[in-house]
Amino acid sequence: MTRDDAISSVVRGFAAVIVAVLILVPLAVVGAELIAAGAAGWTPLASARVWSLLGVTVLRAAAVTVVAVAAGSVLAILLAATDLPGRRPVLLLHAFPMFLPPFLLALGWYHLLGRQGLAGSETTARLLFGEPGVALVTTAAFTPIATALVALGISGIEPSLSEAARVVARPWRVATRILIPAVWPSLALAALLIFTLSISELGVPMFLRVDAYPAAVFTRLGGVAYAPGEAFALVIPLMIVALLLLLGERLLLGRRSFAVLGLRRQNEPVFRLGPWRPAAVVLAWPAALLALLPIAALALRAARGGGFSEAGRWLGSSLRFSLTAAVLAASGVVTIGLVVGHALARRRTVSGRPARSRTAIAGDALAVLGFVTPSAVLGIGLIATWNRPSTHLVYGSLAIVVLAFMARYAVIGVRTMAVVIAQNPPHLEAAAAVFGAGFLRRLGRIVIPGNARGIALAWILALVFCLRDLETAVLLYPAGREPLTVRIFTLEANGPEAVVAALAVIHVAVTAAVLIAGGALLLRGVRR
Repeated sequence: MTRDDAISSVVRGFAAVIVAVLILVPLAVVGAELIAAGAAGWTPLASARVWSLLGVTVLRAAAVTVVAVAAGSVLAILLAATDLPGRRPVLLLHAFPMFLPPFLLALGWYHLLGRQGLAGSETTARLLFGEPGVALVTTAAFTPIATALVALGISGIEPSLSEAARVVARPWRVATRILIPAVWPSLALAALLIFTLSISELGVPMFLRVDAYPAAVFTRLGGVAYAPGEAFALVIPLMIVALLLLLGERLLLGRRSFAVLGLRRQNEPVFRLGPWRPAAVVLAWPAALLALLPIAALALRAARGGGFSEAGRWLGSSLRFSLTAAVLAASGVVTIGLVVGHALARRRTVSGRPARSRTAIAGDALAVLGFVTPSAVLGIGLIATWNRPSTHLVYGSLAIVVLAFMARYAVIGVRTMAVVIAQNPPHLEAAAAVFGAGFLRRLGRIVIPGNARGIALAWILALVFCLRDLETAVLLYPAGREPLTVRIFTLEANGPEAVVAALAVIHVAVTAAVLIAGGALLLRGVRR
């Protein structure tokens, strides 16, 4: 091994160790606590109600996943493979809700369909505050994930493949025999993401007064039924679910999930709608506008009740805490992702030896585990790890939220950077190495400047996911430093409705501003 290879191995190993400290150590501490508790620690799992609640939560997440992937696939074909008028604005409008906390959308639907809502009645209120309401709200929130991923997959299909199929087959056969099989990694990844987010969802079922397994864990840590020992026991089934999800991701996707975000190659629509165009417009445009209904209801409720004039007093420092934690966490996520993603993207070092080391592969697997692990499990692990006198400086400050966000969303940096770097040829790095540039110099002078747009994309995605997070932050935020999502969530029960709606609109506006600014920056880079 050359000196340069040794340096690159040390840097990648250090990044993998950071990921392990963020994710593996908290999960190991949970296991150690349960072992130390002995048989008494497993007592809560003897309750039939616990397993019934877990079963209902898993079935609900599975149903949401199936419906969201099916609906998202249909919309993706319309928006990415046809000549539908205005398909780009439709896709943007439809995709926006996936960057918002689902419980904000539930709040918007409440102001629309609740008893006192704009279109509410006793019947709509009963449907909303029950299993149908939770399923519909979460499905509407997560369907855009499937739409976006499948649309990206369709855009990456080799044009000649679909062109040849169009000559000999009807559109339906092309869609079912060519497009869907070709984008199955996108479908599988969408299903994994939606199921993971659904089974961790806390805000929607709690707001709509429906029992959910994550809420049972939360109430034993932050509610009236405070019992941390029971919370430790209740996370055991969720840890098993997380390991099964990780195994499924390794077996079904592996490196193939990197291709989902490939460069766009499909410029021409696969299908011409012809006489079916009006019907497609009627289907696609309402699907996009449907996403705006709860947001519009929030804005109208805030405006009618004078919520915007009072929002500043109730907002406090929560927005500043949200942005601070999200910016720091996103920066950490991208830094880790740059090192680990580079190792995953480059199969060989400049000396010809394999670069996809076991440390990089392990770092990637741990990053996936951190995301698929339900937030309740990760939160309890971080509490058990850092809630000690020796680490109070971390646990008693916003740093614990930053660490939690990094653990939860490290996979965004790793996978995005792996895709971006893999799409750029390694010749410049190899040439620089020939002239004596070491690994760190190549990383700073070639990889980072050459992939600046990809780094910016990874940072924006990580930032938005940290801003939308409730399930992780609500378990860990230090007193007096709650992020905006937590502030809105805690005010939902007893705060002035108009003010809470105004705070929700502020969160929507901040998210939109981040996405617009990021999109403008990326487009500016393309034009240059």
